[in-house]
Amino acid sequence: MNEKLSSQSDKNLSNEEYARAERGMPPANRWHNLVATNITIAVGSRLQGHKCDIYVNDMRVQLKNKRICYPDVVIVSGEPVFADQNFDVLQNPTVVVEIVSTATNASNKTTKLENYLAMDSIKECLLVKEDEMRVEHYAKQNMKQWIYRIYNEKDDVISLESLNCKISLSEIYAQIKFRQAEISSKAVN
Repeated sequence: MNEKLSSQSDKNLSNEEYARAERGMPPANRWHNLVATNITIAVGSRLQGHKCDIYVNDMRVQLKNKRICYPDVVIVSGEPVFADQNFDVLQNPTVVVEIVSTATNASNKTTKLENYLAMDSIKECLLVKEDEMRVEHYAKQNMKQWIYRIYNEKDDVISLESLNCKISLSEIYAQIKFRQAEISSKAVN
């Protein structure tokens, strides 16, 4: 998960200070990038001809509490709405995808997820593990009710109803080789 999350007070930073602060963030690794690319290709190939925009990495999203975050993949169904004429702070994402790892800060993950689920425009949210085959899918039913599904088999298919699109875990995890857990046995006395 991209750990970048800023508040309005960060706008007082100079460009150099902001760049220096961002360079201190942990970079995305190979698997993180492959998963983001695979999702973008799978969804993008199904949305050709539809009025949808897909943004990968570094598209700022303004949350309901005016904080800014950087989802790994953001999809807008319909016309995107931006905070200003710089077109770099999106205000109406439809689907957000966060790629997470075992090392991802759990409280940051929870905070971001709660903020995503509070946004009116977001209809679906995916938390995609980079280091194991697992996708958590949140699908909005109404402002206070979400359906939560876990997908963890290669043949599982995720239905993104808000986009009228389906993608499989085999597509998301194409080219990803998971480390096999070492099995150790100890004699029990």
